[in-house]
Amino acid sequence: MSKRILREELLVRAEVRDTPKTAHEVDRTFEVPKGLYGATVACYLGFLAIMAVGFTSPGLIIPMAIFTFFIAAGFGVPAIWTRLAPATKSKPMTLGQFSNRGIMTATGRLKARDATVQMLILPTLIVCWAIIVVTIAALV
Repeated sequence: MSKRILREELLVRAEVRDTPKTAHEVDRTFEVPKGLYGATVACYLGFLAIMAVGFTSPGLIIPMAIFTFFIAAGFGVPAIWTRLAPATKSKPMTLGQFSNRGIMTATGRLKARDATVQMLILPTLIVCWAIIVVTIAALV
């Protein structure tokens, strides 16, 4: 239930501060170098390019455009999110910092090599799959 509090009573209870509380600093960089992020996007768009070239058909123009839009949106929205207000002091790691320090995950610190393999294994396998599918279709 709510209870009406008079202004005078509120002023007695209220804690008055000269400075406002500082906002919590949020790190929205994902601690991933931009190069790895770009490589992931490139692999997914490369998959679509390989499939579009391998299976050229006027009927596939709209589905390929839709897939490209979804990939661009799926990676573009988080990229925009990292730059939203309020501005933060955090910056993504450079490739040099990444190779020296590695990255902290929920299961512990990973070396840069291990983190790169984990991050790029699926996109790389998808590109290889596209090459294999197009090759089989060309040979059959």
